[in-house]
Amino acid sequence: MRTLDLAGLIPATLTPMTDRFEVNEGALRRYIHWLLGFDGLKAVAVNMDTGEGSHLTGEEKKGIIAVWKREMKKPIPILAGITGPSTSEAVRQAREAEDAGADALVIFPIPAFVGRPLPPEIPLKYHEAIAGSVHIPLVLFQLQPVLSGVIFEPETLARLLEIKNVIAIKEASFDAVVFVNTARIVRQASRKITLLTGNDNFILESFMLGAHGALIGFGTIAVAEQIEMIKLTRENDFSTTLRLYREKVRPLAESMFSPPVRNYRARLKEALRVLGILPNAAMRPPLLPLDEREQAMVHDALVAAGLMK
Repeated sequence: MRTLDLAGLIPATLTPMTDRFEVNEGALRRYIHWLLGFDGLKAVAVNMDTGEGSHLTGEEKKGIIAVWKREMKKPIPILAGITGPSTSEAVRQAREAEDAGADALVIFPIPAFVGRPLPPEIPLKYHEAIAGSVHIPLVLFQLQPVLSGVIFEPETLARLLEIKNVIAIKEASFDAVVFVNTARIVRQASRKITLLTGNDNFILESFMLGAHGALIGFGTIAVAEQIEMIKLTRENDFSTTLRLYREKVRPLAESMFSPPVRNYRARLKEALRVLGILPNAAMRPPLLPLDEREQAMVHDALVAAGLMK
């Protein structure tokens, strides 16, 4: 099993669409080249929620991984989201992602996990089936329930971390107390597990609380600033880090992820459209484009962060 160094920034990437809501491969290639122009990325994650993964067909998901693989000019891993919702469908997705060139899989929580109490056997057997079907590593995903996710019970999480393919967990509860408790369970695992924050609402604080890396949708904007912020944190230069975070990173993140949170994908697309990275901000229905008020909010946030005049 290949070991991956995921300790750093891992953008959950966008999926450019045409005005007819089809995957725009040309725009995707240009976006890939732009994103890979930043030095210091640890990996990229495709077919995630940020990339409208649950709205893509199986063929589209394979095609997106293949495009990333062809365009990848740097030795950094490609992580692919696996969304279920059944065990057999997740296994199929996992095998197809591996065949298309993914280096690791991010296993989304599924509707069958929602509700308490959740018998540990349900998520355990689901993840074991996926792990047994591929030869690449797995990243667990703990997600806040408001986004149809699940917070695993400590016993369940501890058992999931013992699956041999599991090398990391993305913790996206958006709750600092839950994050700290998860970090403690990760430290107690029988082998090294990389803790990735998925908490776009407290990115820097996550590193102070034990995160090794960040797998976040916000990672596709203010990229250089976040890479620098993580570097400074590791160098214990907290005064410079805090200034960068407070002046640029956090205000922009708060704008992108303000209620309703579901609009963050459209906000990120609009931001990259305004910056000239994407040709449009088209979202696949039923997701909606931004209204004029939110478009203005995105523009103002970019100006305030110093990313445009």
